[in-house]
Amino acid sequence: MAPDRIRSLDTLTPSSSPGTIPPLRAEDALRRRLKRNRALATSLLIGMGVVFIGTHFIAAPGFSIGLLRATSEAGIVGGLADWFAVTALFRHPLGLPIPHTAIVPKSKERIGQTLGRFIERHFFTQEVLIKKLRNAHAAQRFATWLSAPATAPVIANAVVAAMPYLVRSLDSHDLREFVRRTLGKQIRQADIAPVIGRAIHMITESGEADVLFERTLGVAARWLEENRDQIYSLVQQRSRWWIPRTINRKIADAIITGCADLLNDLREPESEIRLKFRQALAGLIDELLNSSEQRKQINASKNRILDHPDVKAWVAAVWRETSRVTLEDLSQPNSKARAAVEKICMLIGRTLANDNAMSRHIDEFLEELAVYLVSWRHEIGAFVAEVVRSWDSPTLVERLELVVGSDLQYIRMNGTIVGALAGCLIFLGSQLIG
Repeated sequence: MAPDRIRSLDTLTPSSSPGTIPPLRAEDALRRRLKRNRALATSLLIGMGVVFIGTHFIAAPGFSIGLLRATSEAGIVGGLADWFAVTALFRHPLGLPIPHTAIVPKSKERIGQTLGRFIERHFFTQEVLIKKLRNAHAAQRFATWLSAPATAPVIANAVVAAMPYLVRSLDSHDLREFVRRTLGKQIRQADIAPVIGRAIHMITESGEADVLFERTLGVAARWLEENRDQIYSLVQQRSRWWIPRTINRKIADAIITGCADLLNDLREPESEIRLKFRQALAGLIDELLNSSEQRKQINASKNRILDHPDVKAWVAAVWRETSRVTLEDLSQPNSKARAAVEKICMLIGRTLANDNAMSRHIDEFLEELAVYLVSWRHEIGAFVAEVVRSWDSPTLVERLELVVGSDLQYIRMNGTIVGALAGCLIFLGSQLIG
């Protein structure tokens, strides 16, 4: 008569009102099992009652009839006692307000507090969580799962299925207004001058500014050489009519040569012009970091750009086009986004599977997260207690009875059988003594 072990507590789900929990196959199975075991326990009790009543209709009862009567009588007593005990856990037997019955509904708050303390003291402890994490090897198992060929398509399907809803929700007028009010306000209040100054300083100190500057000078020198004829034409158009073309050409050559010499001087790292350029750049950085007037001008320029109607229209057009292209791609069977997500998942999984150092970092991060979670264990326990307290009593009773009620029916069966055996032994003992 050992009950089957119930592996899932999914049916013990709180509900704020009856009918809000969708029917689950696991719940239906538990409900059928409870009904079956309850019927068995009741049938056994009724059987004892039938035997007890039947023995009273025999005119001259002998030893065997007396044994049956005593056995059934004790079985009825044991079955009724255990029926009362099991029923008293969840409700008042026969609806009578007998003291110390309907224990679960009356003790709902105490059950919540006890469950919360139990979780706080025995589940969310640093020793338990860290031991479980280290035994689980979470990073290695995650990498193995992620690198499996069947995993990437599953993740890609989930991402692609969610992205259209995300894109459409971001296109909401109310959301755009919220972003404009909050993010736009933060951007307008932000002081970008120090950020620009530090960025220029970082680029300058790293030497990237010199590389960029020299490349820019190289492009400018090539442009002068490639557009020599155009410069001749510009000089000719702006010259007096009476100046000969030869003179205009010499003027144009002089302009091009002078610009080329200037560019060559600028390309020399220790030239005077290059030193002056560096000094000017250092002065600009100093003004961006320390000059309140310069910062006001830059921030004012930033706000004018943000408030310009053409800029707003351009940003809106870019977003609309990006959304359209994204939605159109997601609707295709051979979506590029889907392929990209699959490729990224497989790449990350394979890389992580072969990178022991990164796996250790992930495990260490999870351990640190567990330690942080432990610091909130009191709040988690209080939250569990509050959730249990918020459940309505009928739903709590129904769910608990579904989970453990069918096992409790075996107590009724055992009580009936044990009572019957006890009655049998008592009758036999009395016969031997008498």
